[in-house]
Amino acid sequence: MATSSEEQAAKDIVSVPIDAVPSGSTATAIAAHDHSKTKKVVTIMSSLYSIWRRIIVFNILAIIFVPLGIISFVLKWGDIPTFVLNVCAIIPLAKLLDYSTDQLSMRVGQTIGGLLNATFGNAIELIVSILALRKGELRVVQASLIGSVLSNLLLVLGFCFLCGGLFPSDKSATLLDRFQLLDPDQANLNIGLLSVVFLGFIIPAAFHIASEQTIGFNAEEIASKTLSISRGTAIVLLVTYIAFLIFQLYSHRGETRVVSEPVPDVERVDAPAAAIEEEEEEEEEAETLAIIAVGALVCVTVVIGFCAEFLVDSLDGLAKQASISKTFIGIIILPIVGNAAEHVTAVSAAMRNKMNLVISVAVGSSIQISLLVAPVLVLIGWMIGQNLSLDFEIFESVVLFVTIFVTSTLISDGRTNWLEGWMLLASYVILAIAFYYTTDVAE
Repeated sequence: MATSSEEQAAKDIVSVPIDAVPSGSTATAIAAHDHSKTKKVVTIMSSLYSIWRRIIVFNILAIIFVPLGIISFVLKWGDIPTFVLNVCAIIPLAKLLDYSTDQLSMRVGQTIGGLLNATFGNAIELIVSILALRKGELRVVQASLIGSVLSNLLLVLGFCFLCGGLFPSDKSATLLDRFQLLDPDQANLNIGLLSVVFLGFIIPAAFHIASEQTIGFNAEEIASKTLSISRGTAIVLLVTYIAFLIFQLYSHRGETRVVSEPVPDVERVDAPAAAIEEEEEEEEEAETLAIIAVGALVCVTVVIGFCAEFLVDSLDGLAKQASISKTFIGIIILPIVGNAAEHVTAVSAAMRNKMNLVISVAVGSSIQISLLVAPVLVLIGWMIGQNLSLDFEIFESVVLFVTIFVTSTLISDGRTNWLEGWMLLASYVILAIAFYYTTDVAE
């Protein structure tokens, strides 16, 4: 009888559910689980293997299209094949650049990592724009700046809201009540920055238009003053971006989560094992050595430079042979190429309900283009003798205002659904149709 009683007691102990374990036992289990975790040793070979395996599809595409893009330019296959092949080469290279930047950011810490992401986040747009600026393609550069903002705010964000609402990883919610939450503080901050961007972009154009209404105006004098206003505005916008980085990386880093979402200590101690495992899954560790990540960044940037050079050289022939304007190429085609890697990353994050990451990728990229890339290009043009200004066409300025207004309206409430994504995509298609029929103006 004693033996049977002991066996029954042992069974009772084994069958105790996890929720019934005392908090002290849970804390001990958590500590034991953390202690059991072993840190993975990263070597040169494992780093190279990770770069190949993690983005294997993009690597295969790069191996195929990069040589074809170079050969098409050298053997003069024609401007359209050269443009298409180099576009197909730049897209996978952009993903490799993005992956290498993320890996290096994990090695150098959050602050420097944030600066790296800011620097290389729009490297494709910057490289293509600098090459076009050097060749005097000012209209293409201006159009690509506006187009990058439109692409991120309407196309990328629209696909994120649509796919995140219709095809989430969590299948428990029904289609009727499925929505996703955003950080309202982050959304309001982005809306404010986008408003400053529009102000900086509209002032030179408004000054130019108003000056032409005066009696006896001098066109050359107005152009000179507009260029000076653009350069001064570019400096202010660049300083604003530096202030935004200081705000994001130093003074208010993580403050929103700590203040608005406090978690009691007792909940952390008694957290179930499933929550612990979920938290571990979200923790990311660098899979490559820093030297390998730096080497990959340098090599990919050089290859992108060559492909972008061939792409820019084919723009004139593409516009003539395909009967499309350089405005359409700059506003619609080139931004889709530059944002392809970010597009994939953002949609994947939206389907996993990481909406704050989506806002950082899509809206944050638009802010980087407007506050960093555009001012830098204006200043580079100043140094190399290319008079690039922020005097955009009135149609483009109106489109930019409507885009910022629509996006701000949809994200200001802190929640989104698939229909809002459809609205953004419909807006982008309407703009693409309109820009297809626009004609280039004299530079």
